[in-house]
Amino acid sequence: MNLSLFADEEQVPAAPVPLVPGTRASWLLRGFALPHVDAVLAALDAIVQAAPLRHMATPGGLRMSVAMSNCGTLGWITDGRGYRYARRDPASGLAWPAMPPVFLRLAQQAALAAGYPDFTPDACLVNRYAPGARMTLHQDRDECDFNAPIVSVSLGLPATFLFGGAGRADRAERIVLLHGDVVVWGGADRLRFHGVAPLKEGEHARLGAQRINLTFRKAG
Repeated sequence: MNLSLFADEEQVPAAPVPLVPGTRASWLLRGFALPHVDAVLAALDAIVQAAPLRHMATPGGLRMSVAMSNCGTLGWITDGRGYRYARRDPASGLAWPAMPPVFLRLAQQAALAAGYPDFTPDACLVNRYAPGARMTLHQDRDECDFNAPIVSVSLGLPATFLFGGAGRADRAERIVLLHGDVVVWGGADRLRFHGVAPLKEGEHARLGAQRINLTFRKAG
């Protein structure tokens, strides 16, 4: 998957703003990843060559619409045995690709900008959304450390991020995320339900008809 095709858009990252009204635990960093995009995409090409993207199945046997891979010490997987982290790629039996330095640097800088110092992720989920793919509302509960934040990087087509409350039925805010945007949430917001609405058709100047999401977590 060759992602590095065109020069990146010029954009100055904006100051962090609260993701939703009334919270100081979750932040939207518009354009924060743009200075890193060239190096991120080059590193991503190597990751998906070593651990190809695939559509995993939920414990109930449903095929996920989002294609996934991982890098870092731990990788998130799902199958008939449940949701969990594993040290090896079940498709190859090999360890997941190491987290590239540019990934770690971007995640740590974004966490610090959002007020979360000393963030050292050991897992990065790589999610590829084609038009129509979505992520239903869920909580990130498979990690061992809920004190660490979640750092989520958006690349490619715009996506509507759904950020709900403590219960699945709580009203979810709808936030449009653009190429280069980063969302960070933790603290009192760490276990909020969240998801992604079905990706709309489109063609991004650099990544084509897809959205790539990198989600950094402290899993172990």
